[in-house]
Amino acid sequence: MASERVLLGMGNPLLDISAVVDRDFLSKYGIKLNDAILAEDKHKPMYEEIASKYNVEYIAGGATQNTIRVAQWMLQVPGATSYMGCIGKDRFGEEMKKSSKSAGVNVHYYEDESTPTGTCAVCVVGGERSLVANLSAANFYKSDHLKRPENWALVEKAKYFYIAGFFLTVSLESILLVAEHAAANQKTFMMNLSAPFIAEFFKDHLEKVFPYMDYIFGNETEARTFSRVQGWETDDVEEIALKLSALPKASGTHKRIAVITQGADPVVVAEDGKIKLFPVILLPKEKLVDTNGAGDAFVGGFLSQLVQEKPIEDCVRAGCYAANEIIQRSGCTYPDKPDFK
Repeated sequence: MASERVLLGMGNPLLDISAVVDRDFLSKYGIKLNDAILAEDKHKPMYEEIASKYNVEYIAGGATQNTIRVAQWMLQVPGATSYMGCIGKDRFGEEMKKSSKSAGVNVHYYEDESTPTGTCAVCVVGGERSLVANLSAANFYKSDHLKRPENWALVEKAKYFYIAGFFLTVSLESILLVAEHAAANQKTFMMNLSAPFIAEFFKDHLEKVFPYMDYIFGNETEARTFSRVQGWETDDVEEIALKLSALPKASGTHKRIAVITQGADPVVVAEDGKIKLFPVILLPKEKLVDTNGAGDAFVGGFLSQLVQEKPIEDCVRAGCYAANEIIQRSGCTYPDKPDFK
């Protein structure tokens, strides 16, 4: 059984604003179907418009927050998970708080009064969706918030920490504070490669934190990009996973484990110089609704078993189960109760 506040996540909270819209709305803002983009100035008014004109669903999103929500859902233990990130003091921020709390996550948001809450418009037309993300307040998290006694208490209480690579673009100082605490106190610190651009453009930040990582997650594209940037001259995912697991560590308490997903192909786990492959749950095409959030959900399922000190086989199985559930639904959402045995 997981204890209260055992798992802490930090990241970029984005409120997903999901609605079925019409093609005129897409044309007005120059949005293509099945695209995922960062908002430009021309997109800024669309968030209020979608919220006022359409029947919208609000979902607390952002990569780390998705993972923590899924872990919380899998655990079914109130307050087992905590989360920190920056939101604005506005209507969307209030929706984010409501959504997170109803998911059972213990959220301690830093509220920036001068910047709006980060949002991601999920525009659905004929079952196809386009994503337009506006980071806004998520970009302004400060380590001063982490150092506040009520927030640092969450760090001291947690035994496991998970941060998506996207947060490297926001607050390296916060990540290092948590990483160093984990190493000094024999706790488990985990990160995700998150996107190819992290390995390419935030290489220095990644290299500063890598020695503290007890687990590193990623998909095959991110792993291959990391390999290329490091000059490893291999595209072989198993070989890359072994190299990731063998990079130097700041603390000898845990050997690093690398976990690389490959879509419908087996999950690669590198541990102790050995590779294990785990098949995923194959889903008939007609049942696939939306792969958005599948990677986040995999890690959430994985962590739900890890914090209960289950073997790696159970962690991967739970990750595959959670990802399989999420891709059969719109957005990173899930049934009321998990059916994982």
